[in-house]
Parts: sequence; C-alpha cells; structure tokens
Amino acid sequence: MIDVDLLVIGWGKAGKTLAGRWAKAGHTVALVERSPQMYGGTCINVACVPTKDLVTSAESRRDSDEPQQFFTTAVASRDELIGKLNAANHAMLADDPHIILIDGTARFVAEHTVEVTTATGTEQVTAKQIVIGTGTTPRRPEIPGIDSPRVYDSTTIQHADPFPARLAVVGAGFIGLEFASMFAAFGAQVILLNSAERILPSAEPEVASEVARTLTDRGVTILDKVRVDAIEESDNHVTVIAGGTRVEADAVLVATGRTPVTADLCLASAGIEVDERGFIVVDDQLRTSVKDIFAVGDVNGGPQFTYISLDDNRIVWDQLTGTGSRRRSDRVAVPNTTFITPPLSQVGLTEAQAREAGHQVLVACKPVAKIAAMPRPKILGETHGIIKFVVDATDRRILGVTLFCTDSQELVNLVALAMRAGLTADVLRDGIWTHPSSTEALNEVLADLA
Repeated sequence: MIDVDLLVIGWGKAGKTLAGRWAKAGHTVALVERSPQMYGGTCINVACVPTKDLVTSAESRRDSDEPQQFFTTAVASRDELIGKLNAANHAMLADDPHIILIDGTARFVAEHTVEVTTATGTEQVTAKQIVIGTGTTPRRPEIPGIDSPRVYDSTTIQHADPFPARLAVVGAGFIGLEFASMFAAFGAQVILLNSAERILPSAEPEVASEVARTLTDRGVTILDKVRVDAIEESDNHVTVIAGGTRVEADAVLVATGRTPVTADLCLASAGIEVDERGFIVVDDQLRTSVKDIFAVGDVNGGPQFTYISLDDNRIVWDQLTGTGSRRRSDRVAVPNTTFITPPLSQVGLTEAQAREAGHQVLVACKPVAKIAAMPRPKILGETHGIIKFVVDATDRRILGVTLFCTDSQELVNLVALAMRAGLTADVLRDGIWTHPSSTEALNEVLADLA
C-alpha cells in the first residue's frame, strides 16, 4: 500500500505540472502513467509538437525531393526530437525524492484508492487528493472496414509506411485540415472528405473560402457534403465509399474527433460521474462529483489545447494552496491556431456571433496579398490568407479576429492580450511595430474599419 498526499493519473501538462509543484512544496506525490511512450503527455509525444515538427519538415521539401525518402527522413528527425523531450519530462519528476513514478494502468477500487496494474503485479495507492488527467485518444467511428491496416488515425499516420502517394482524409476539423495540408506538402495527392456543406462551418465565411482556395492551390481536393459509408481494401489500395462517391487511395486518415480515456478507470467504483460521451463531469473549478478529486485537461471535456491544460493546473493549484477562487469561467479571449499553411488563428467572436450577441459592429477584412504594409508574406513567398477584425462600434474594443496568414500563431496572442486588457482597436492600429513583420498588418487593416 502506497499512501501519498497527491495522486496524479496521467502524465499530461496539468498533471505533471501539479506533481512537480506539489512535490517541491514538500508533499508526497505518486504519478501513474500507463505507457512510457507518453511521459510528458499527448502534446509532446503524439500531438502538438511532433505534428508541427512534421509540418515544418514538409514545408522545406522541394519538388525534386522524392516523397518517400523525404518523409522517412522527416519522421526520423521527429522521433529524435520526441525521444529527447520524453526523456527530459521523465527526468524532471524522476529526480525528485518526493515523487513516486509508477508505470501501469490505474483503476479505482474506492473513492480515494486506486489499484495499478504494472508489469510485475499490482500496487494499491491511496491519496488525500487525486488529479485525473488521462486525456483523449483518436475516435474511431463505426464504419465498416475501418480496421483495415491501410486506415490510420492522427497518431499512427505519423509513421505511415509506405508513404501514401494518395491519401484520403475523412474529417475536416482542425486535425484533418492540418494533416491534409502537411501531406500535400510532403508530395501526396490528398482528397479531403468533408461531411458539412463547407469546411470550417463555424468560421467567418470569407475566411473559410480563402482556406479552401489555399488548400486547393496546394493540391488538396475537397469534397463537401459527403458522409463515409464504408471502407474497402483490395490488394494494392483502399476505397472509401461515400454515397455515390468512391475514392481510391493508398491510405486513409480518419480524423473525426477524439474520445476520453476513461473506460479502464472504473470511475463508477469511486462514484465519479461522466457524461454521455465518457468525459468526466466537473464544475467550474474542475472538481468532480467526489470531494478532493479533480479532472484536468482533455478528459474533462473542455477545449482540447495544451495551454488550457496548463491553466487547469492553475485552477487546481489555487484550491490546494490559494484562495480557491480561480475558475474556468475566468478565461476570456482564449486563442487557437490550426497549423495549416499559412496558419489559421482565431480569438473571440465572429461577425455573426457578435451581431447575435447584440453588438453594433465595425468590420475590417482584407486579403493578405493586398496588405501593402505587410511585406513579410511576400518575402516568404506565401501570400495566401485573409485577416478579419470585428470591433464594437460603440467603444471600439476588439470583439474578435481571424488571422489566416504567416505568423498568425504569434500575432493572435498579441490581439488576445489586447482584448483581455480592454484596449481599443485604435491602439493596435496606431502601434509602432518592427519592420518587416506580420504585426504591421494591424496598421493597415484596422485603418479600414467600417
């Protein structure tokens, strides 16, 4: 029997941060992770970092570079980077004498007791406080033929072998778009199967049109309003059947969302409630239905971003050591980026959402290629994109922005900070920015508010 002050199940951003902080404060901690390949969490091992490493490699490929060899080299570089990050994350906690690391699968046997199945047997761990951060895994919808070895998810596609000269991507969410853009850059012929009427249905319509045009220019074929009925495998290819449409490919990527990793936790044994999709139910302060048990990161059904998991850590930490007043609802102007090329970033409301909320709005929208004050995209040779601001007509505060342009993943953070600080659009419009930079777009685009 192992008894600790804090038990963390899952080595994600929030869990590992809480474990390290709590141990440094002199408390005892146990951290359970079922796979050594996941030390550090989903982000650094199979999601954000490795995929962006592959995106960067793909963008450096020349037409003369043979796709298979280039992809193989890129994957090897990716694996080397991730191996180093995985080891560094393990060392961060393994070297702390207050932390017990357990490789194994945890399941609850009582409210504050878990049994961990390891390679050598079982361990029982009890704790005063428990943090569940087991994350999510790619969802595999019930489609006949989905178990074909030619069908990949967002994790396995990163080691596709052989490289698929023809790739069918099922799903046009941010994961599907990123991989479609990436594999097109690697040299694949990509067909994107989208069940909605258009890609990015919740985005600004001008932006969605520009993203579709950009992907098409990069060689991606987009099929809208198609729903996959079955996947059939033959000797040398696979066929995706969607109504009357048949798409032949060398491989299929299914990117239809993610599902919580909760099935093996036996949460009912502890009385921990889950919703109809299996996500752990939490309140505004990440408390589950059981006292002193928290759920952090993707497993609680919130936005699936690493930086949200990091903020979850702050909320729980405030309950462990602070006033306990910090809440999820305190979050405002939370940005996000989809790493297609160029990156697509957004924060706040769209024009339609702002009007529905009762705002009188001013709008500024301009294609990147026509922004004279923004030479950086031209220097880099990537002038696809569009920028759209939505501003309150009364007080001129920024309500939302969509940035589909080079460096948008950085630029959106500046705009988000301005929104949180309550700055007006005029402050950004009249800002003095370095040259040549993508930030200079603010001077010109915001001058066109109307």
